[in-house]
Amino acid sequence: MNRRSVLQALSALAAMPLIPACSRDITAADEAGVVTVQRLKKPRKEWRELVSPEAYKVLFEEDTEPPSTSPLNYEDRDGTFVCAACHLPLFDSAYKYESRTGWPSFTQPIAGHVGTKRDYKMVFPRTEYHCARCGGHQGHVFSDGPRPRGERWCNNGLALLFVPREEPLPALRS
Repeated sequence: MNRRSVLQALSALAAMPLIPACSRDITAADEAGVVTVQRLKKPRKEWRELVSPEAYKVLFEEDTEPPSTSPLNYEDRDGTFVCAACHLPLFDSAYKYESRTGWPSFTQPIAGHVGTKRDYKMVFPRTEYHCARCGGHQGHVFSDGPRPRGERWCNNGLALLFVPREEPLPALRS
């Protein structure tokens, strides 16, 4: 770590008391600003019974899976990526690309199906995103993606399920 990195980190730490605390409420809106998904009010213990322990840690404790461990990194069939907890469709395969980061990456989500909030866990602010329906943590969005949007929606594979285009989407969990 060089002197400049240390000074930037200290500056960010010094500014943190001025940053308003992020609420856990996540809102999702389409480009017109209209909320399109109704948030579920399911207790966390009920989600724990529906997903694997590893998926629960990612989805509801905001953990991150190790890079290059998800079979979804190599999924290139046509289909839909849905939230592993509530089954809300989050990404269309047409927007998946190889980012070489070790996690499934997309250029854009399905409009209105994810919510965002600021995350300061790594000192520098990042944009974290969640499923708009169940609040399950998916990953972070960065501004280093391909054109035209320049976005990289970097997702934990454990937080998603893939449904091939020829198969019906699973019923939404309530």
